[in-house]
Amino acid sequence: MVNDHEPRIPLLPTLMTAGNILCGFIAILQIFDGRHLDENLHYHYAIALILAACLFDALDGRVARMSGTESPFGRELDSLADIVSFGMAPALLVHDIVLKELDTPKGIGLLISCVYLVCGAMRLARFNCLAAADVKCSSKSFRGCPIPAAAGVISSLTLLLMWLDSNEREIGNWKYALAGLMVLLSYLMVSSLEYPSFKAVNWRTKRSFHWVLVSIFFIAFTVMNWHWMPSVIFVTYLLYGLARPWVSRKWRREIEIEQEVPDADIMDETAVLSGSEDEMDAARILDADRRGV
Repeated sequence: MVNDHEPRIPLLPTLMTAGNILCGFIAILQIFDGRHLDENLHYHYAIALILAACLFDALDGRVARMSGTESPFGRELDSLADIVSFGMAPALLVHDIVLKELDTPKGIGLLISCVYLVCGAMRLARFNCLAAADVKCSSKSFRGCPIPAAAGVISSLTLLLMWLDSNEREIGNWKYALAGLMVLLSYLMVSSLEYPSFKAVNWRTKRSFHWVLVSIFFIAFTVMNWHWMPSVIFVTYLLYGLARPWVSRKWRREIEIEQEVPDADIMDETAVLSGSEDEMDAARILDADRRGV
């Protein structure tokens, strides 16, 4: 007999979230394997898996929204996956490579890792509480730095430092800047600063020919320079969130790829009557804002 209260599980978004949590788990295994070897190959695998988890995390929400299968089950599962892939894995990675060498005062490296992990968990819990309470917040932004972005910053900068070190370039004590960065990210995750969500970007997003051409070039350039370009992308996102309150609304719309949304009632009526894809998308975004999704 089927329980009426048993949640219906959407297949595709759940598969994306499963990919997220599996990447995080395998990344942790790679970090433990790397402890017993002199080479950094396992750490490279771990970083690649954390960045792959970021991709899965970006896709599961978009697939759920496009298919209309958003649910409390998906939100809770996503948070459980995030704490593994973007909380435990990056904290363990940086502790293993950098923080365990901090011995003045003793135990400071372990403390920094623990603070990062706890703040990440608190950020996810706050997000779920606000969503469950149907608190009105904009779907165009996140309150506090998203934990996948924080993990991306840490992992990509670790990859950059490892690349510089392998090329026999002098890093010196710069690697210890990761310790201070983890403290900053811990604060930003539980802060009230708003970071763009880019939820308006989906498979139906349309841009000019030149914009698409630049995007293709940018992706190709990132793949060719995979040692350092991810750090540029994630650090730029981090800094943009800090500078966002002083960015004009016009530039925000352009950078965050927002659609121009006129008056609410007019937009609802126009979208229903015309039925065009762009207007229907704008109406859905506006409705999500009203419901605090």
